[in-house]
Amino acid sequence: MTANDEAGDGVGEVRPLTIDDFQAVVAIDSKLSGSWRQAFFSKRLAAALEKPKDFIYVGVDRDGALAGFAFAHLLEGEFGGTGTVAVLDAIGVDPDRQGAGIGHRLMDGLIAVMKHKGVREMQTQVDWRDHDLMRFCEASGFVRAPRLVLERDTGSPFLQ
Repeated sequence: MTANDEAGDGVGEVRPLTIDDFQAVVAIDSKLSGSWRQAFFSKRLAAALEKPKDFIYVGVDRDGALAGFAFAHLLEGEFGGTGTVAVLDAIGVDPDRQGAGIGHRLMDGLIAVMKHKGVREMQTQVDWRDHDLMRFCEASGFVRAPRLVLERDTGSPFLQ
């Protein structure tokens, strides 16, 4: 058990992310996605700094380094609803540290902050071809929503 591990299971304690974690977040995401998405995370950070009450950012440390992160933003009245919904934007665990419960600890941390803010629902989007993430979401209690999201390449001609 480390000093930062309240549960005593060696996974690590959830903590708020800070500006000092930015490069570590981008690096972990790059390992997972295969691309350098610094612009995406810069935009998210700028939005969070502008409206901090509308975002939840958490991380878990292992052995003195950031091992995982999760970002969610809060939306009110989405799709005609009346309550506030947390939307999971990004979650990542360093590939060298996966399988140790860090992802689930991150979800627990998000949910704790959501409850504190009175938010009762979380939503996310997953590419159905990302089987590992689909399994993680299912194990975390997500279920398929009753709506279907469709996309279309607008560069191709419309059907006649």
